[in-house]
Amino acid sequence: MTETLNTLLTQEQLAEFLQVPVRTVEGWRSRAYGPRFLRIGKHVRYRPGSIAAWLDEMGAR
Repeated sequence: MTETLNTLLTQEQLAEFLQVPVRTVEGWRSRAYGPRFLRIGKHVRYRPGSIAAWLDEMGAR
């Protein structure tokens, strides 16, 4: 279980990875756009697999 939790990214980490502002990631989430995310209490986390799937989908357009 620890391995799984260590692979979850914060919105700040996602923004850094994608080289976009954190506000962009927040905007995507509010418009139901961008990678799928998990809500853990009040915290938002992203799985690397969801990010990869979303990026693949974006490349297919």
